[in-house]
Amino acid sequence: MPATPDLTLEAAAAAEGFAKTVRCIESGKLSFPLPGSGRTAERFAALRAVAESGLCTARLVEGHVDATAILAELGESPPSPGQLWGVWAAEPPGAGLVAVRDGAGWVLKGLKQYCSGAHSCTHALVTARAGESRRIFAVRVDRADCLPVKGTWQAVGMAGSDTPDVQFANVPATAVGGPEAYVRRPGFWHGGIGVAACWHGGAVAAARVLREAATGRAEPHTDAHLGTVDVQLYAAEVLLERAAEEIDADPLDERGRAQLRAMRVRGFVESVCRTVLDHVGRATGAGPLCHDAAHARTVADLSVYIRQHHAERDLAALGAFLARPGDKR
Repeated sequence: MPATPDLTLEAAAAAEGFAKTVRCIESGKLSFPLPGSGRTAERFAALRAVAESGLCTARLVEGHVDATAILAELGESPPSPGQLWGVWAAEPPGAGLVAVRDGAGWVLKGLKQYCSGAHSCTHALVTARAGESRRIFAVRVDRADCLPVKGTWQAVGMAGSDTPDVQFANVPATAVGGPEAYVRRPGFWHGGIGVAACWHGGAVAAARVLREAATGRAEPHTDAHLGTVDVQLYAAEVLLERAAEEIDADPLDERGRAQLRAMRVRGFVESVCRTVLDHVGRATGAGPLCHDAAHARTVADLSVYIRQHHAERDLAALGAFLARPGDKR
């Protein structure tokens, strides 16, 4: 896949950060412990730290470490050195991707949307329809028959995440787990909280200009905004730590709390991010957005990234789960 010429400057920078981070993981300089390993808080803290440095890089790194966790949970080997993995599991309305049998194996054909790291990943875990069920497949994606579609990622926020549609033309694939295994495993919900840890890191980064403004001069309204932001960020941090403790205490979700936990944590952290962006903007005005490129990028990126939470739709799902827990999901 002739990737580099097609990358924007933002995407090239994120891809470089992605590759560098994975090399640090391989060398042992960085650690992203598996969810439920007894060190889930370390995993969330590591994701948050990467996100504080850059949300687009964090989006790619999160995909790689999530793929590592999925492979481990479903009994497969971890990524080999030099491989860069993504998880391409978005399923918006439309025909989507289809898996068909090819001898003893499978091939994937069709269009897959929202493929983060399309030009930098070497491999991906990709969801596809196989008959009446969904399955997830391990695929080598740095090949000519797995082609990013030009012009399908026009984002301003998260532009560097390089998330276009990808056209699959009978691409060989290996099934990972059985039908519906990807969504039925406890780690599906644990991984969703890892994404929220990235959101939290982005909110911490967005708040820096507010702290700098308050440090530079005594002004009661600025101080009040900073106090509000600090309370919100602290609450989100504590909630993520509590979630990590609960995951480590019940990694296989024998108590059946993983889905509820993930919905609550994601809903709260998303609301914290919105509150932080609002207070930072009201406190600091247009100046940082117009003259501080890093801050403007963080605000734009975070505004898009948190839309992985589907607002009232996800909150309605949480309410229905609480009100009618016996309903089939």
